[in-house]
Amino acid sequence: MPGSRTGRPPVQRASRRPAVPRVPRENPVQRLYTRARKAWDRPLTAYYLILGGSVLITVLGLVMVYSASQITALQLSLPGSYFFRKQFLAALIGGALLFAASRMPVKLHRALAYPILAAAVFLMALVQVPGIGMSVNGNQNWISLGGSFQIQPSEFGKLALVLWGADLIARKQERRLLAQWKHMLVPLVPVTFLLLGLIMLGGDMGTAIILTAILFGLLWLAGAPTRLFAGVLSVAGLIGVLLIKTSDNRMARLACIGATEPRSGVADCWQAVHGIYALASGGFFGSGLGASVEKWGQLPEAHTDFIFAVTGEELGLAGTLSVLALFAALGYAGIRVAGRTEDPFVRYAAGGVTTWITAQAVINIGAVLGLLPIAGVPLPLFSYGGSALLPTMFAIGLLIAFARDEPAARAALAMRQPRFGRKRAGGSGAERGPRRWNTMRRRASAARSSGER
Repeated sequence: MPGSRTGRPPVQRASRRPAVPRVPRENPVQRLYTRARKAWDRPLTAYYLILGGSVLITVLGLVMVYSASQITALQLSLPGSYFFRKQFLAALIGGALLFAASRMPVKLHRALAYPILAAAVFLMALVQVPGIGMSVNGNQNWISLGGSFQIQPSEFGKLALVLWGADLIARKQERRLLAQWKHMLVPLVPVTFLLLGLIMLGGDMGTAIILTAILFGLLWLAGAPTRLFAGVLSVAGLIGVLLIKTSDNRMARLACIGATEPRSGVADCWQAVHGIYALASGGFFGSGLGASVEKWGQLPEAHTDFIFAVTGEELGLAGTLSVLALFAALGYAGIRVAGRTEDPFVRYAAGGVTTWITAQAVINIGAVLGLLPIAGVPLPLFSYGGSALLPTMFAIGLLIAFARDEPAARAALAMRQPRFGRKRAGGSGAERGPRRWNTMRRRASAARSSGER
């Protein structure tokens, strides 16, 4: 090979490296979506959503009950914090029930199904006994416990139907009996109709709608065929139409859907229209906590059935959307628990509780927004009412127990160690040698002796 003019060997050029294709940078929105997707897929996501969501809804509900009930309490010559103190006491008892239910094993939950059902039926029948049952707002569904304390047994009927129905369907699934439509309906539907009959004797159609929704949820989870599902729905719909047609009060509530004037024809839509006024005057961030105008006698039941309207007036659109987001997260977590379990009872019970809370929230908020007739049901965990709060918090404890019982969640919880009281690596202090502050002290002494600063 000939050399160059300088006599030096020619410099061989290094071969070019193949071009490495550039990895396209991930879009910030796509990166956020990926992180959110990973967070949703974690084993303890449902556990934290149920626990955190229910606690936030309950705490925000206590704040709004205190704000919305002050004027009503003063009008009744009661202290301004009267309703808040009763709700706070119910929340403490409900918190104890939630903790107890979250620590119970599944076998104990199934064992409690029949006693709770029997107690609920007995109390709901006791309501109709003269001298024992009480009438509140035209509904004979209350029992006085002495003083200012009352109990509504129909609220505990929801919990009883969920536990008993889930246990019944799970037993039939284990025996492979659900393929027959008779075993799908009997005795689930007759017992549900018994509960509905006891409730309708008192005139509380709102609670009856919630029980019907729970029944449909259980049948859907059990895999009821479309014809069977449509048949039960048709029968329930015909009964509902008959009950509405025979009651002037229910017909008036139906006529108030979408009303914009306090008096629409023959119907008095005062409550529905003033609920819309409260939401409309709130704006985006609201008028401020405690600054509601509608609660000064204009809006009936401001701290119970229409507390969502006061929330919209005082906390604005941001507050109402936050409440909706918390209920959506709670519903999603319940569906996730029901979908990931292999235990039939857990699936049906989690689905029943999720149907109960979601349907009741939709009915209450829909009535406040003027999209549904006013059914007189409270907003779960949010509205005033200890009879509604106690069984609901026990049901939340069920969801927490089921979320903790998932195999992946159990493994994640088992891997955790307490933050406090851990032993440092390397044994005890005598084995690790002198502590760090002794070393720093010797260095400081040496620096002073040598004149260093």
